[in-house]
Amino acid sequence: MTEKTTTDTPATFADCGLHPGILQAVSDTGYTSPTPIQAQAIPQVMDGRDVMGAAQTGTGKTAAFTLPILHRLMQFANTSASPARHPVRALILTPTRELADQVAANVAAYSKHVPLRSTVVFGGVDIGPQRDALRRGCEVLIATPGRLLDHVEQRNVNLSQVGILVLDEADRMLDMGFLPDLDRIVRLLPAKRQGLLFSATFSNEIRKLGRNYLNNPVEIEVAARNATADTVSQIAYPLQGTQKRAAVVHLVKSRGFNQVIVFSNTKIGTSRLARELVRDGVKAESIHGDKSQLDRMKALDAFKAGALEVLVATDVAARGLDVAGVPCVINYDLPYNAEDYVHRIGRTGRAGNKGEAIAFFAPDEERYLLDIEKLIKTRIPRGELDLPAAPRRASSSSGRGEGRNRGGYSAYSAPAKPVDEFFYKPYVPSPSSARSETKQAVKPAAPAKRSVGVLLGGGR
Repeated sequence: MTEKTTTDTPATFADCGLHPGILQAVSDTGYTSPTPIQAQAIPQVMDGRDVMGAAQTGTGKTAAFTLPILHRLMQFANTSASPARHPVRALILTPTRELADQVAANVAAYSKHVPLRSTVVFGGVDIGPQRDALRRGCEVLIATPGRLLDHVEQRNVNLSQVGILVLDEADRMLDMGFLPDLDRIVRLLPAKRQGLLFSATFSNEIRKLGRNYLNNPVEIEVAARNATADTVSQIAYPLQGTQKRAAVVHLVKSRGFNQVIVFSNTKIGTSRLARELVRDGVKAESIHGDKSQLDRMKALDAFKAGALEVLVATDVAARGLDVAGVPCVINYDLPYNAEDYVHRIGRTGRAGNKGEAIAFFAPDEERYLLDIEKLIKTRIPRGELDLPAAPRRASSSSGRGEGRNRGGYSAYSAPAKPVDEFFYKPYVPSPSSARSETKQAVKPAAPAKRSVGVLLGGGR
């Protein structure tokens, strides 16, 4: 059974009744009034209720569960140096290393005035320092499932006193082959515990599955289901081949964009696009799953510091990347799963700031755009970019269905011309270009959708 919350919401963080030390940390951030998800979730979590919370990206979901968790843990606060006095009492699981690192930074910031310890563990880095930190004891542990199980097998951590379990980006935790690891972890926890699931997107299937980890949860929705933020404007341009790369360069240079995130679907395509952007005079770097964690962290640090104009990324950056002031997100490739679009464009327009989400689509990709519009229940306006022909270059671009040396276009062209939202003339390739596409393009099939039954039997 799931309850809808009807609790009166607090107007300020002080009205929430949080511990004074936690309130001081919140004040240090400059925030005084909770966002809608925070105002509704904090009282419920403080009361010990299980919660399934859905809210748009960039609306403060991390603080919505972190602040009340720290408040609840203050009853166990201990200044002793003994590790035995600091057992793990709250476990926060995330699907990506970047998100784990981001959550850990928030937990550390909100707990700096109280005697609570926190630690983060994720793969791709030396396990030694993590082992030492765990053995020193911590009340709050943020982790990715695979690395956490590594520590469990090495007996670096004991989870028998965990009273609060959080699944951040719960839709991913319940859908990316994480279920076997998640079930192993849950079996190590006490049966009596508080469960919290938070995400920006929840399908009906995931909601049903998530309730297996909760006890009579309160369901909180502060916006239409799977909705995108009102602070983000959206537009889609019909482009293909090297037009896409030329459009990225044009937008960055002509509009003076800095700190733009460009999403590509493949690791190889991500690296290739970053290299070609550098050759086009754009400061760019890439991050994806095949890069070492050190390289990924270096690229993210450079991006956050403003040293890069463009960060080309796979969906490892779609969640947990919180960079203030990102003006624009570009979907170079439309995602195969419509839910990923919501998370991708949530990297801009955060904390009430304005942002812009731009999507490119070739004719064979328009079906993905229609899936996205169906999910978010909003029509994305189409537009046109004037990219006049230019001499061809001997490099290939990144992305699905793009051949070599097809349709070279100038990176510096006339400004974008938006098309009226209610009068869109669909892009139709010329007969010659259509024949060229038929001969040259290789169109991979969309990956099969995974059912819950398959996931329950899958591997890591």
